[in-house]
Amino acid sequence: MVFLEDIQNEIASLKETRDAVILAHVYQRGEVQVMADYTGDSLELSRRAVRTDASVIVFCGAEFMAETAAILNPDKTVLLPSKRAECTLAEMASAAEVEARKATLPPETKVVSYVNTFAEVKAVSDICCASSSAVDVVKSLDGFPVLFVPDRNLGQYVSTSLGREIELWDGYCYVHENIQPGAIRHMKRLHPEAEVMAHPECPPPVIRISDFVGSTAQMLSHASASTSGEFIVGTEDGILYRLTRENPEKAFYPVGTVCHGMKSITLPLVRDALAEMKNQVTVPEKVRIPAKRALDRMLEL
Repeated sequence: MVFLEDIQNEIASLKETRDAVILAHVYQRGEVQVMADYTGDSLELSRRAVRTDASVIVFCGAEFMAETAAILNPDKTVLLPSKRAECTLAEMASAAEVEARKATLPPETKVVSYVNTFAEVKAVSDICCASSSAVDVVKSLDGFPVLFVPDRNLGQYVSTSLGREIELWDGYCYVHENIQPGAIRHMKRLHPEAEVMAHPECPPPVIRISDFVGSTAQMLSHASASTSGEFIVGTEDGILYRLTRENPEKAFYPVGTVCHGMKSITLPLVRDALAEMKNQVTVPEKVRIPAKRALDRMLEL
């Protein structure tokens, strides 16, 4: 029988042998986050990927995140432990569809693509954004029409925040779309003193009844700084691992929504990826170079 500690020891040894760093999104399983060198949201991990000196990046996140690491680090080996770490939101927009939609809009339209897109879509975008930077990115494009791809809820949040119209793609994250206002109100009745935190990928009715709206990283910071002792957490349940670890004196209530792609990554798969150097993620140069330009503009902000 293989025990958790044995797998952890194998991974630690393989990391040293391979000169590897493990990056894990906060939606990952708790045991995966424990073994990570860095945990965070998409933007935070993108920055970490650029800064690392390691030869190998093991990216415990969705496929598009590993692609982003490969775009930003062409000289490094990027491994994605699970082939099932898919993102249905990213699958809702292709480069051909984005170009066709842009052709129907004013020629000066700027394409802003959420990092939850594949490399080909980033390559036909003017600039990328993360959930934490979406408002600032669109604000930087004052005077230009904007096509926001692919999350309609995040795009609507940006539009409302800035008080300006933007063209929205009709995509959504099922993890956040599944969070409905009725469920939040029910939880609020059960926990009347709890603050409601919501991710901007949630539907607008959920945003309207939330006390705080922000990215996963912003939620983590807010929970630590807030004087509240209880929180209803309107995002993927995996974030509760880090929330409770960093704030053991506070109570966090999950809404019960899970990303199956994220949860497909397990410690045995992390070990196997390192042991066999398998599931390498690469991006062709003709796609990588324009995609990197869009990502660099995001990181510069």
